Amino acid sequence: MNTHQITQRFFQFPGDKSLNPYPRQTPNVLYSWVVPHNFTSPKLVLFNQKLANEIGLGSFSENEIPFLVGNDLPDTIQPYSTAYAGHQFGNWAGQLGDGRAIYAGEISNESGKIYELQWKGTGLTPYSRHADGKAVFRSSLREYLMSEAMHHLGVPTSRAISLCFTGEKVVRDMLYNGNPQEENGAVVLRTSESFLRFGHFEFASLQSDENLLKNLADFTIENYYPEIEQNLPNKYALWFEKIAERTLDLVINWLRVGFVHGVMNTDNMSILGETIDYGPFAMLEEYDLNFTSNTTDLPGRRYAFGKQGQMAQWNLWQLANALFPLINDAEFLQNILEKFGKNFWKKHDEMLAKKFGFDGVKVSDEEFFIRWQHLMLSEEMDYTLFFVELEKARETGIQNLATTSYLSEEKIDREKINQFFDEYLARLEQNTITKEESLKLMKTHNPKFILRNYLLYDCIQRVENGDSEMLCQLIKAIENPYETRYEHFQQKRPTHYNDVLGCSMLSCSS
Repeated sequence: MNTHQITQRFFQFPGDKSLNPYPRQTPNVLYSWVVPHNFTSPKLVLFNQKLANEIGLGSFSENEIPFLVGNDLPDTIQPYSTAYAGHQFGNWAGQLGDGRAIYAGEISNESGKIYELQWKGTGLTPYSRHADGKAVFRSSLREYLMSEAMHHLGVPTSRAISLCFTGEKVVRDMLYNGNPQEENGAVVLRTSESFLRFGHFEFASLQSDENLLKNLADFTIENYYPEIEQNLPNKYALWFEKIAERTLDLVINWLRVGFVHGVMNTDNMSILGETIDYGPFAMLEEYDLNFTSNTTDLPGRRYAFGKQGQMAQWNLWQLANALFPLINDAEFLQNILEKFGKNFWKKHDEMLAKKFGFDGVKVSDEEFFIRWQHLMLSEEMDYTLFFVELEKARETGIQNLATTSYLSEEKIDREKINQFFDEYLARLEQNTITKEESLKLMKTHNPKFILRNYLLYDCIQRVENGDSEMLCQLIKAIENPYETRYEHFQQKRPTHYNDVLGCSMLSCSS
């Protein structure tokens, strides 16, 4: 691998170079040098060679496994972790930072595009607070597979290059219920154009150092928003508007595929509009706007599936507060955030229209979508499989929508389902596009495969027992989510998983 080509542009900002690993406050510095934990017997589980080639990291050889867990680094690499702040579950938390993430730096591919490289789970940092900076295999495999699944679904996301067992045990209390257990340790090497998040700007603002805030904003605009000219007097305002647009598009994509992030704190929001920090996520199964995937989010359900747009807007308000010294225009910021709310419903309905194969959104479609939601809720229908069956019904003429319900057979209201389907067919007659064009919309906006938590649960158990067959099959299914492959993965959650820990809701340690 081309590890000697890794550079570290972030060192242009003030940093703590003491190598002191003790968790502490680090005011006025944006990063701290760290020393990754030394893992003596790491073992490779997965390596994403196609992605490594794409970002310029190059070919992998077995003797480079230590690098994948942050060990045996060339002298040109000085690992570091960054400081950020944030609002967690609506409350100001102050300084947070990379508690179990350590950067190697950046690498560029043949076209000159730059990517950050970051290990997750490779040891203590000054931002680990009361933890050890390590990660368990369970959460690491979930992140590796889910980030790759989101990429192939067409959702902006960080991605995973490798996954390794560390050869060590890590103690975790999975549900924070006083039942800590030893689990296999693991490290994920992940990549993104940038892991900069709202929280980095909240931290810079917290320092009351406008130059630090300005320099970080200029760095971000120059490197990740090249469409904004650096010499424009209102560049920071234009930049915030772009962030809001990217964030809106991201959340609409989450809703399109049924993704529930679980922890939409400001420190988990990407400044580039990507999905980052995969923790207690889930893919929606039975349709429920109030479904939250995170036990820590109970009972308030702040980050429930149907609230993700509202929470994104709330987080943007906090970013606006942090950037206000640079923008200094309250009316502009308020207009952008109000525009976010209006555009959310417009784009939401446009997204739903494509899922149904409509040529656009008609005035009457709002009532149609509401009736559809009521049907999905009352019949407890599977979000993904509903649209799979809807497409099948159009192609074969056989309507099996009732099979997507989680209700018992005697409780399903088939008359209600049939009535809705008739309304749907009547709405299709108003289309101005051909049936083929309509079906193409459905096929490209409705995945046939999603990475359900029960599949991840099974896969984790099998890999830890030395069986990788399901893992290999899941990776192939992940790479082709809009095709009918591996149909045994494309089904409702079996009932025997309903109350299994890790198959529905998870904690933040997941």
